[in-house]
This record gives sequence, structure tokens and C-alpha cells, in this order.
Amino acid sequence: METITSVRNERVKQWAELKTPKGRKAQDRYLVEGVRSVEEALASSAPIEVVLIDEDQLESGKLDLIVNGCASMEIELIAVHSMIIEKIADTKTPQGALAIVKPYQHEFSGVLQKQTAGLYVMLDRISDPGNLGTLIRTADAVGASGVIVSKGSADLYNPKVVRATMGSLFHLPIFQGDLIPYLSELRQANIRILGTAAYAHREIFQVDLTGGIAFIIGSEAHGLDAELESFVDEMAGLPMPGRAESLNAAIAGSIMLYEAVRQRLR
Repeated sequence: METITSVRNERVKQWAELKTPKGRKAQDRYLVEGVRSVEEALASSAPIEVVLIDEDQLESGKLDLIVNGCASMEIELIAVHSMIIEKIADTKTPQGALAIVKPYQHEFSGVLQKQTAGLYVMLDRISDPGNLGTLIRTADAVGASGVIVSKGSADLYNPKVVRATMGSLFHLPIFQGDLIPYLSELRQANIRILGTAAYAHREIFQVDLTGGIAFIIGSEAHGLDAELESFVDEMAGLPMPGRAESLNAAIAGSIMLYEAVRQRLR
């Protein structure tokens, strides 16, 4: 096992740049932080380039799953000083493991062919990293066929988003870009498009969600883009008999997705 002890090491400097959007784009890599998250990345066969572990924690046994996983999958494993973990990590109190991961490239057409009656989640301008990560985690929990994240949303590989997904980033196909081409493909595959909005006259509980369907969940601040609405087959919202004006996107979207699960399981 290689060991790196200096924060001035050129590879360490390069990895530290992954905390920034510019660094992630230039290197086409992102950070996965924390023992559990790295373990999940290994268990999910994520395209990991290298794993860094705190050399001071090697004897504790807490990193054995990571060490053994890297050995069995022939992934480069490097023991580093805790100061190096602190320099690279986005969190103030990082745990003893980091992974450098390459984004996995899925083919949307292939996903559609396999999931003709699937459940798709489209996220329009979800700018808060916590909300974006939570919605991806919920999509994973409900068994979604795929997630499409629009331009104007938080960076999918922002460390805060990665942490909020709690490993779900590795479990299902996720795409990022202009939503219009994806909507066109969904339409051609006879997937119904459901827009979600607080002003919708029909409640989500009144909509049939048992067939192939794509939810478009917009931000609390902006709602759905007008161009996207032209693709929508139906708009639906949540009843709010109380005095709150709205729910944030992660909560509202999660409730709606679980209504789809309820209908499909009954």
C-alpha cells in the first residue's frame, strides 16, 4: 500500500481541487467522503479511481471493509496523514476515508427500453444541494427507473449533494442537462408527463400513477419552467388545509413519489 504524508504532494493538490466545480469539470472526477459512503461506493461497483484512508485508523478495524474491498476489486488504495484528509475533504470534521470517483455514463435510451412502464423523476432547477440530494435518495427508495437533473440545478457532484444522497447516487441512472430532449424521448416511449405545482387544481391522490410516468418537480422559488409545461399531460398538487404557503421541493416531491408507490403496491 502506497503512503502519502505531505499536503504538498501534487496528487493531493489535484484531489483538493475536486471541492470546486471547476476542478470537477476539468478532471471529470468527484469526491465521496466518509467511511459508510466509500463502503457503499465499493459495494455498488462505482467507477472508483483511488481510495484514501487515514493511516492512523488502520489498526482500529473500522476501515477493514474498505481495505478488503479495494484489494478484491484491484482499486488503488493509499494511506495518508489525517492532515491530507482534512485538506481534500469538504466537511470540517472528515472521517477517515475518501474516494475519487469518475461519473458513470448511462444511456437514456437503454434505460427507457428496459423500463417501459417505469417511474422517472425530473428535477427542474433544484438549486439547494440538500434538497437535490434528498430527492435523489427518495427516487432510489421508491425504485425510480432514473433521475434527470436540469441545468440550473445544483451540481450533481457537489460534495453536499453527494453526502445528501447517502449512497443513492450509485444505485440508479442519473442524468444531467437540458430536460427538453429527455421529455421528447419520454413522450415517444408513451410515458405520461406529470407536472407538480402548488396551484394545480387536481390533487396527486386523484391521479392514476400506476403506468409509466415521469414526475417533473420544480423548485419552490420558481415552479416549473413554462417551456416544460408544454410537455405536461397533467398538473397535480398537494392539499394544504393548514396555513403554510408551501412545502419545500424535497418534502413535496417525496410525498408525491410515495403516492406512486402506494398505488403500485396495492
